[in-house]
This record gives sequence, structure tokens and C-alpha cells, in this order.
Amino acid sequence: MDVTVTTPWTVERFLTWAARQEERFEFDGKQPVAMAGGSGRHNRISQNIYAALRARLRGSRCSYFGPDLGVRTGGDKVRFPDALVTCTKFPETERLAPDPVVVFEVLSPDSGRRDRIEKVRDYVSVASIRRYVIVESSGVGLLVLHRQQGDAAFTALPLSAEHILDLPEIAIEIPVAEIYEDVDFTEAASPE
Repeated sequence: MDVTVTTPWTVERFLTWAARQEERFEFDGKQPVAMAGGSGRHNRISQNIYAALRARLRGSRCSYFGPDLGVRTGGDKVRFPDALVTCTKFPETERLAPDPVVVFEVLSPDSGRRDRIEKVRDYVSVASIRRYVIVESSGVGLLVLHRQQGDAAFTALPLSAEHILDLPEIAIEIPVAEIYEDVDFTEAASPE
């Protein structure tokens, strides 16, 4: 009988290990989980989000970050949203965002269930998160999950191209159409 004792994974062990990997991983509270790479469309949408956040947050106390800064959620999980905003200053050597206020996930063909169900449970466990924005990549549309200070649950609000994404927690608004600027949805061969 082979009895192998292994050191259990912790958030700290995961972060140290993940920093040395070429691929991207999240942590499910027990072990690393590989993340699929995004398409050109996914990347363009993400870049549009960064540009919108950068232009609007310049000079404010809040900062936006891309997919390399993690969020520690309930059950000692670590998620890496496509974009996040925090209004808490922290050393730039940190790998986890303190007090994220808004998180964005751009859907990929294989991430829909995870982003719409699993990550909702994870992000709702983080008291500082006021808005979780799920961004469609197969067409124009957002699902904004939001809550007021002190609320435990999110309320859902769907938005389409003619709407404005209101982010009062960080005092900005973004037209939904701006998130999809220069994104081509006519490509018939695209799986997204």
C-alpha cells in the first residue's frame, strides 16, 4: 500500500507556485486549476474595459488592474478576474487585490457556467465587492450583479448596447457600446 503524504495547498503556496508558471491558474481552495486562454475577441473586449476604466479613474483614489492580480474569495479560493477595481492603496508587489469593489469577467465559450454560477458564489463571499460585471463575448450584453452596503446577496441587472453601465461605487459610468468598440461579431467561424 502506497501512502504518500503531500503538503496541502494553501493560498500562499499556490501564489508562489503560480508565479513561476507560464500558463495561468486559479486556486479552487484545494489545488490549482488551469485557465483557458482567451480569443482575440475576448482580448479586445478586455482592452476596451481597461481603456474605459483608465480614462475615467485617472486622478481618483481608485485603481484598475488586469487579469494578473487575484482576488481571495471564500473557502480560500483565488480568482483572477479579467479586470477589477480597488480603492485601497497597497504595495505593488502584492499578488492579491485588497478590498476589490468591482470585478469584470469576460465570458469565453468554456467559462460561462463557471462565471455565472461558481464565481457568483465566490465573489458574493467578498464583502467589499459591490458589482460583478459578466461581459458577454458572443454578442453585446452585460449582466451586472450588484448589492448595497450590508446586503449579502446580489441583484441582477441585464444591459444591452443602448444602456450605460453605472458604477456609483467608483463614481463612473461607461456606455455598454464602448466596451464592444471595434469588436466584430460577424465572423461566422468564430466559436464565441
